Amino acid sequence: VQLQASGGGLVQAGGSLTLSCAASTSTFSSYFMVWFRQAPGKQRELVARISSGGSTYYIDSVKGRFTISRDNAKNTVYLQMSSLKPEDTAVYYCNTPDGSLSWGQGTLVTVSS
Repeated sequence: VQLQASGGGLVQAGGSLTLSCAASTSTFSSYFMVWFRQAPGKQRELVARISSGGSTYYIDSVKGRFTISRDNAKNTVYLQMSSLKPEDTAVYYCNTPDGSLSWGQGTLVTVSS
């Protein structure tokens, strides 16, 4: 299964971006999906998770600012990010919670102050 993340870029603090991650699998709807991020010099961390039924979870630092969603017809998971902060700067990846799918290249989000 291939995962292709896109939508990253350079944005000023307070701005917004929407990330997309397309999966090359017809069984996408059965997967829990997660957005992870890895900032320079830091370990990869879970940011948000969505179940196959649409239930969501967020880490405290992004609650109220990020929204994860999915479109099973398009085999795609999204991450809407608003009120971005410099500390959100990272490469963002999607995968299953245990990282069982092949990691893609991710998409770089840079938030300037």
